[in-house]
Amino acid sequence: MIDKKSDNKQKNDANVSINKSEKNDSKSNLNKTDKNIIINTNKNINQDDIFNTIFNELISKKSNLIEEIKILEKQKSNLTSDIESNFSGQSDNIAKRVKGFQDYLTGALLHLSQTVEKLELVSQPIIVKPSPLDEEQKKATNQIINVPALSDTFKPDEDIIRKCFSIFRNQPDFYAEPWKLRRSLDKSDIEILEDWFFNMGGRGALESRGSRQKNALLSAGLISILGELYGDQFQTLILASEPERLGEWRRILQDSLGLTRDDFGPNSGIVLFERPEGVVERADRLEADNEVPFIIIDGSETNVETQILQFPLWLAFVGSEEEIYDDFEMN
Repeated sequence: MIDKKSDNKQKNDANVSINKSEKNDSKSNLNKTDKNIIINTNKNINQDDIFNTIFNELISKKSNLIEEIKILEKQKSNLTSDIESNFSGQSDNIAKRVKGFQDYLTGALLHLSQTVEKLELVSQPIIVKPSPLDEEQKKATNQIINVPALSDTFKPDEDIIRKCFSIFRNQPDFYAEPWKLRRSLDKSDIEILEDWFFNMGGRGALESRGSRQKNALLSAGLISILGELYGDQFQTLILASEPERLGEWRRILQDSLGLTRDDFGPNSGIVLFERPEGVVERADRLEADNEVPFIIIDGSETNVETQILQFPLWLAFVGSEEEIYDDFEMN
């Protein structure tokens, strides 16, 4: 009996262990299935993210391509407009228009020639009558118009001018009144002044004396004589495109005419300019105020504005190539 009980007990224990193992196996199987489900769900989630990422990238690439296409279309339209606006781009259109006009003109001339051939032309007698304008011209030619010569501009003041010439030949008067020449001039300088007054009529170009100092001294003599003729009713306008050149003009005139810095300025006797437009504007104002502008152009100026030539008194020094080059290198 004892053996049977022990055998039954052993069997029961074996069954219990088998059941436990089966339970453990079932639990492990459940864990595996859960893990597989989690892995599958993770895989599904990862795949969705990947698909969304790829889709977003495609959309962004598409939008970028659309923008690039728009930019290229805009560049194409700009190039087309440039080509059409350019002469070379319009040459085809011009050639087509010219060809069309040639065809039209050829046809019109052919039609005209055919029409003329069919006409019966009869020569008509031509009667020429004198024009009233011819009679007026004949009357005008019979009238003599006296125009004063330019060289006679200073003829009435010849005595005063020649008296100044004789003073300039004497020894320099370093204590003369302001605006009087305090230096002497040689015979060649006097001849140049005489030619400018009595042959050029106070307006013309003179060959440079070789340096700005000599040109300024000659101009000082002119300013002194014009001061005797016009008094305070004239103003000297000096044009030189560099401040250094204007400074040299100011120093020489100040020394030759006994002037001070106050004598140089818009409201004084001498005005310095770097631009020709300012000279023209100032000269117009002076003439509007019934005053006389006297314009001096430095020898370094290679171009002269044509508007300056309209004024009654002007002097342009013509510098040599070497003089202009040396002056350019110095400045």
